[in-house]
Amino acid sequence: MANYSIRDLERLSGVKAHTIRIWEQRYGLLTPARTKTNIRTYDDTQLKRLLNVSLLLDQGYKISKVSRFTTSEINEIIQELYSNTLEHSTDHSLEVKANGLMLSMIDFDEDKFHKIFSTSVIRRGFKAAVVQLIYPFLEKVGVLWSIGELNPAQEHFVSNIIRQKIIVAIDGLDTPKNPEKRHLLFLPEGEYHELGLLIAYYILKANGIHVTYLGQNVPFDDLKQVVQVSKPDVLQTFMVTPVPLSESQDFLDRLAISFPGMPVYMSGPSRTFEGLTFPPHFIYMDSIDALEQELID
Repeated sequence: MANYSIRDLERLSGVKAHTIRIWEQRYGLLTPARTKTNIRTYDDTQLKRLLNVSLLLDQGYKISKVSRFTTSEINEIIQELYSNTLEHSTDHSLEVKANGLMLSMIDFDEDKFHKIFSTSVIRRGFKAAVVQLIYPFLEKVGVLWSIGELNPAQEHFVSNIIRQKIIVAIDGLDTPKNPEKRHLLFLPEGEYHELGLLIAYYILKANGIHVTYLGQNVPFDDLKQVVQVSKPDVLQTFMVTPVPLSESQDFLDRLAISFPGMPVYMSGPSRTFEGLTFPPHFIYMDSIDALEQELID
């Protein structure tokens, strides 16, 4: 069973910890368990309730009223809300959909996930759906991963759905003719979190850049051989899985020595790169916007 702190709930729901405490004390909205040291802990059921309540408040409901709703009543209203907001393309509907993706992941509800994602693509286009909906959703998933509360089955469930959709979208793009730049995309040995790299692949190809895609868990010697043959202009990778600082630094240093002067785009949660020294030709990108801006510049 998942075990969240009140700070985890704050990061996942966007509701301040102070507000959550007030809602508990005044309205009995959530009922946390307590550790031996009297620290609040929460489970998936309470996370889902908080996500749903935050959506209802955004729709104009009052907390005093929502707190009296049963779980069944909240679910019924939320289902109607999904039906309404999925037909529109507003900033608020994006928030509804992002929380909907979280809930569908927790519940392994594939139909809901497909409906939310597909409708977003139809209304906004694939790129906008990925940038405005999927990428923020993956950041929330990253929070779950970082606190050790993401069930591997949940991760596989949601990753496979998104992976399939991105690959189809990549295949639908025209192959760049006479590209000015060539990027080689790979994940380091032991790294399997591929979605960010696939999103980068789509963005690069959509911008007319040739991509050599190696994917997950690439041994360093294999990377060197491919670089010799394909002669890319830029290396691009993601680091998500936590490893000892010395190992991460060693990896960066090996890249710098093996490919002197070649730009290397690094992405991943900021915590992954804390304490690391970047060689001069390495560029950290914390978002898709940063990648696109680099392409423009």
